[in-house]
Amino acid sequence: MYKSYLKKIVSSSIVASVVLLGTTCNASSDDAKKVAKSSNSVGPAKAEVSDSVKRTYANGKKVIDGGVTYPIVNGKTGAYATNEKAHKAAVKFGKPATANEIKAWDIDVMPDGTGLPEGSGSVEDGEELYEEKCVSCHGDFGAGSGSYPKLTAGNAYEMQKTLTNQRVNGNDEGPKRTFGSYWPNASTLWWYIKTGMPHPAPMSLTDNEVYAISAYILNINEMEIDGELVEDEYVLNREKFLKIKMPNKDGFIPKIDGPKGPDNVRAFYDDVSNYGNGTRCMKNCFDGEAKVQKIKLAISDFTPPLSNEKSLPAAPKGAKTEHPGKAGYEKHCAICHGTDSMGAPVLGNKAAWTKVLKQGKDTVYSNAIHGKNGMPPKGGTSLADDKIKEIIDYMIEEAK
Repeated sequence: MYKSYLKKIVSSSIVASVVLLGTTCNASSDDAKKVAKSSNSVGPAKAEVSDSVKRTYANGKKVIDGGVTYPIVNGKTGAYATNEKAHKAAVKFGKPATANEIKAWDIDVMPDGTGLPEGSGSVEDGEELYEEKCVSCHGDFGAGSGSYPKLTAGNAYEMQKTLTNQRVNGNDEGPKRTFGSYWPNASTLWWYIKTGMPHPAPMSLTDNEVYAISAYILNINEMEIDGELVEDEYVLNREKFLKIKMPNKDGFIPKIDGPKGPDNVRAFYDDVSNYGNGTRCMKNCFDGEAKVQKIKLAISDFTPPLSNEKSLPAAPKGAKTEHPGKAGYEKHCAICHGTDSMGAPVLGNKAAWTKVLKQGKDTVYSNAIHGKNGMPPKGGTSLADDKIKEIIDYMIEEAK
């Protein structure tokens, strides 16, 4: 959260964090207070805490990342069916990762320089690489293109000042959030370019190329390193990169970096006055009518005009009718049956489905409906049995 508007603007991320850290309704607020008193905001007092409060804890501390474990009640966790036998049997796949495998996966670049390799690259080389690999999405000079984000909006130090802007009292100029003005750490830039860019070919850039593109992005944001402007001839290396001071480095609260970061977040959200008016409520939270900010410069001249028509176009004459189980598969089952990494028979894999069907179709139906091994009943859905059978029929057809 940007600290200048701590109590004026509550972002969706803040709301989400509050939901994860606090209770979900008024009924549990008393229990939450008991937790705070009995556990000193570290863990729940087991004898007097309701299920709704227990769910906000993991390993004795309040969760801050959404990693909540929900209890199984009557075969379900909330609205989702689950396989209780699988939980008790401790279903496992694969093997413990080796030291070399962990090293290969550990490619993070941290603010303190951990993970940042040696290398160097110039602004001039970075501009050539940008024109070749980046401009089609991020636009000329990082100005943005289509739905892809801007990398700059001008001088980063001037743009950082706009972060206190609000569109109120006739002011239409909002915050300008780009890499230079908003990001607190430059390490994220290096890591993201290296591991995720260019979009069609991530991990294809050399370390020197990443330094060069990073240097170019610093250049178009008119940034300085250790008092020196990153101009066209500037050569960026690891030593210089670690000296980058982002304009908005200290513009966020709570402090999330370092070993005390998670506890800082917990302490911040334990005090509701940091993000609200100090009173928990779900309705009748203020007197009077809510004020709605209207769009002043609405776009209306669309070509072609906007339409509210929601019906699907008619299928072409002679087109093959879509299998009734296809939509259900894509919505509920593709996440496991679309890849062989989940241990489930993959859609279209004839050998795998031939083996499955040796049990008989009725057994396959039953396993899908009632659950087997790591698969929860009905794949964790609440679909009717006949809909599950349609999905199974579709997967069988695709394996022929």
